Amino acid sequence: MIVMRKVLTVVAVAALLVACGNESTTGGQPSMTPSTSSSSGPASPGGGPAELAKADLVKRLGVDAAVVKVVSSDEVTWPDGSLGCPEPGMRYTQMLVQGNRTILEVDGKQYAYHSSAYRAPFLCEHPTPTAR
Repeated sequence: MIVMRKVLTVVAVAALLVACGNESTTGGQPSMTPSTSSSSGPASPGGGPAELAKADLVKRLGVDAAVVKVVSSDEVTWPDGSLGCPEPGMRYTQMLVQGNRTILEVDGKQYAYHSSAYRAPFLCEHPTPTAR
């Protein structure tokens, strides 16, 4: 019973570290693998990253799905747990994270969605500069 509690505690702490992470100080950039499929990246129930990002943006902006253009959807290796979208004051894990970057466009404005195998696509309002 004590061993099980210790295991659960370690798993819970690891999950919190991944969720909260460590702030990146390396300035590293994600490596990218271009993809022609809008569903590249981590498998997600209910569709690939591009479809999930598009559904979120449609709901967020209250627009018809037909006006949302998928500019790109690329597999990336994020340099840390921020997934290329660090928030001030947050700390992130310092490890490479496999994921996806999807760029959507509505009326000429682009929206960046970032994700990983452990986090569904989310709108990244201030993505870190990346090399293409």
